[in-house]
Amino acid sequence: MKNRVFLLVVSIVLFKSLAIGASEKSPNILFIFTDDQSHRTVSSYPEAYEWARTPHIDTLAESGIRFSHAYMSSWCMPARATMLTGLQQHNIPSLHRVGPYPGAEYDPEVLQFWPKVFREKGYSTAQIGKWHVGTDTGYGRDWDYQYVWVRPVPTPGNAREYYVDQKIILNGKSIGTVNAYATDNYTNRAVEFIHGEYRDPEKPWYLWLCYTGIHGPFTPADRHLDEYPGVDIPEPADLYPPRPGKPEYSGQYGVWKKDADGNPRSVRNGRITDTLYDATRKYHQAALSVDEGVGRLIESLEATGQLENTLVVFTADQGFAWGQHGFRHKRAPYAANIQVPFIVSMPGTIPENKVCSSPVGGVDLVPTFFNFAGLDLPWKMDGRDMSPLLMNPDRAWDRPVFLSFTLESFRPNTGSIQPPPVYTGNNMPWYSFVVNDRYKYIQTYVENEIPELYHIDDDPDELRNLALNPEYREIVKKQKALLASELKRTQAKFVDQLPAVRGF
Repeated sequence: MKNRVFLLVVSIVLFKSLAIGASEKSPNILFIFTDDQSHRTVSSYPEAYEWARTPHIDTLAESGIRFSHAYMSSWCMPARATMLTGLQQHNIPSLHRVGPYPGAEYDPEVLQFWPKVFREKGYSTAQIGKWHVGTDTGYGRDWDYQYVWVRPVPTPGNAREYYVDQKIILNGKSIGTVNAYATDNYTNRAVEFIHGEYRDPEKPWYLWLCYTGIHGPFTPADRHLDEYPGVDIPEPADLYPPRPGKPEYSGQYGVWKKDADGNPRSVRNGRITDTLYDATRKYHQAALSVDEGVGRLIESLEATGQLENTLVVFTADQGFAWGQHGFRHKRAPYAANIQVPFIVSMPGTIPENKVCSSPVGGVDLVPTFFNFAGLDLPWKMDGRDMSPLLMNPDRAWDRPVFLSFTLESFRPNTGSIQPPPVYTGNNMPWYSFVVNDRYKYIQTYVENEIPELYHIDDDPDELRNLALNPEYREIVKKQKALLASELKRTQAKFVDQLPAVRGF
């Protein structure tokens, strides 16, 4: 009974909106979504290097809630598809790879995106920045305003375009190449939108700002090229294989080699590239322009009197490992690869200067947005509304975080795991993981492979696989059953085809 009363109070007091549609009191939503940005880049996170600094993002955290364990997705395209549907990767229909990477397409009649619903219910909707979900960007259907770089269109030098010379689509039409540093360019357009351009001033608004920073090639703004001189970047404990206790693909993985001076350098396509020091420093330098952008956005909300009626969410599609477990990549199920910063702020509504230790997932964001807007979900979603945590970040939270990784296949939900091959791209197997009761359980879809179990507080670097310890056998069995339950809950038809797990 107490829980029902609490949720009723949340609905009435927190969200200030009407279920029949948006009103002038409905909250604005500013969703800041960066690319490949690890939580380790944000200085308010204890995992960050002591020299890293993100003062504006830290100030945002002080004005709201910083989540200590957040997992949005495992790589770029499914992260965005999840944020547009509220569905796990294996449950997203129609979207599929076409031609050379990063080509992709979808049928908008089959795969619908929820901003369309917000738009129909009275919101002004806008998207600025990276679009990575097929060549149909949805302008006029999902978005009232759209200023985007369309990543699914492969062009020579495409990776370089993450930062310079981007070919921009404005409201469905090409405006050619824009000669500007991408992070600053997107911030400029978002500031204009906040100040009232490109939208109906009588309507509440939803803005999805998708920075292309700090994705590779990790290019800093010119003004930041000299930042962080001579900083200390220690080698991760498991930079080089072997890694006993890990599954085969992870235990032997490694793209780092020592050069003649003993410095670790990454090897890509048979070519030796940056040192660990240079690459990590450049990565953090590129994050500085994102931090400055956040500062300008919050300043604009304050200047226009919208700060207290705007839900601000700052996060990333996934993180990025720099040497941890041998990786120079995302995708793997480890915190070093995919854990992200996740900060939510709405002064006067959400508690301030709080840290929430309850693990959360990206698929939970969409139901939360609908709750804030006072709108009913348009379809059954895989995520769970996390609004109670936003009212009380210290409350008990027994909802597990579940993530499914099927690489570049968005239509594996046929009752069979193969085809496509289990091992694809970077020798990465399909996997799922679940986080619950402070334990993270990982299961790859490889026959007779070992499972993994980590305590997220005692072993945040995920170096000690507790699944191999007989004392944790019952916990492994419990987490394994929970993972299967989450697969069934999210209609994963291949749940009955999961390979046998060694020892269980």
